[in-house]
Amino acid sequence: MEEQMKLYNEAAEYIASCIGETPRIAIILGSGLGALAEQLTDAVVVPYKEIPHFARSTADGHKGNLICGNLGDVRVLAMQGRFHYYEGYTMQQVTFPIRVMKLLGVEILLVSNAAGGINTTFKIGNLMIITDHINMLPNPLIGPNNEAFGTRFPDMTRTYDRELIARMEEIAREKNIPLKRGVYVGLTGPSYETPAEYAFYGKVGGDAIGMSTVPEVIIARHCGIRVFGMSVITNEGYHFADDFVNSGEDVIKAANEASAIMTTLFKALVARI
Repeated sequence: MEEQMKLYNEAAEYIASCIGETPRIAIILGSGLGALAEQLTDAVVVPYKEIPHFARSTADGHKGNLICGNLGDVRVLAMQGRFHYYEGYTMQQVTFPIRVMKLLGVEILLVSNAAGGINTTFKIGNLMIITDHINMLPNPLIGPNNEAFGTRFPDMTRTYDRELIARMEEIAREKNIPLKRGVYVGLTGPSYETPAEYAFYGKVGGDAIGMSTVPEVIIARHCGIRVFGMSVITNEGYHFADDFVNSGEDVIKAANEASAIMTTLFKALVARI
């Protein structure tokens, strides 16, 4: 445990030396959503490869930079790309940045992802507020508990912050931007789901499905960081025409097209936190 804390602290100290005072709000940008980070002004860019003990982003649409800059008038810390279990990383590596954020003083985490829609009312390009999740990935808290971050058995009944959800819904109404609400299902990937799997997870309560986010959220809640999550629906996992195939390129294209709207919403949200 002491060795792990040493790694976290070394990463935190290096980041602090690059960016100075750390913002209280951090954002994780998923597949095709890294363009939001490019909207940051007065930005300091720190490539993951330069940060001690950070993994490398290998997934398409993940640039692999930590950026500290202004989103509107608010200073934020943004991960332009994340790490996935399917890349071969351990859960400790996947969630390593979250505990580093905690040491840096981050209090609120906004997470985004590209997800397949399994709710039959969802269409490509819809934005879904994550209200809950179903975790089908290994739990990142398995193993010895690090009491420096949180309790052995953290509560997950209110994982996604209700106050932040209410504020985002208020913002969306003011801007006349339609939003969905739903449950995100986190699977390992990297293969896309079969039609039977899409149908199964829809029947057990899922609305959107993807390969990330949940481990980061669990670690964030374990160490007391408030969480808001949003998915961009990038395909319709309930309508399978004869020529339908899942495509990573199509996922990134759909996410890129929605990124401007998400940027508008996130900018307004951070201004009200």
